[in-house]
Amino acid sequence: MRNVKRASLTLAPLLFAMLALGACRDTGGEGEYFEIAGKLFVFNYRVATATYLVNLRPLQPMREGETAVASFEDPAGGAPIVVRQKIWPKLEKTTIESPPLRCVVKDRPYKVSIRIEGADGRVMQTIETTMTSSEDQSVLPDLPLVVGPAYTPNPDLVGHPDGKLSGGDGEPCPPPA
Repeated sequence: MRNVKRASLTLAPLLFAMLALGACRDTGGEGEYFEIAGKLFVFNYRVATATYLVNLRPLQPMREGETAVASFEDPAGGAPIVVRQKIWPKLEKTTIESPPLRCVVKDRPYKVSIRIEGADGRVMQTIETTMTSSEDQSVLPDLPLVVGPAYTPNPDLVGHPDGKLSGGDGEPCPPPA
């Protein structure tokens, strides 16, 4: 009987520690409003574009007038790409997508900063992260493979079924950092 009592006294702190660690999930800290629920580069081969895409999941009830402002590092260099996205309180997530990008390099981390602003413009939360592509933008065709709402083959690519032109798509990319 004494060994059972000793074993339960030894297991109690271990059980408590396991419960405490289980409560320390990466779901955001005290007072945070959102967490990143997914992030990726989207390569759309058909229209020859690559974009950033980030999903935010609310951790608290949202209010009318809140906005997510994402600042994405521009892979082509220059100023960050800024996207403002209204937060709809009744949706389960908020999706932020950048305009089409150029010069995405495989395995290179790109900086992303997201501010959650209240209706009054006050910054409620800032989320800093990086995004890394598993592909290089060179996998995309130089021009969209299709044009128009009926997915008509692009007449500029006649004779180039892979979508690659001999001169490339125009502007050169900066050398990889």
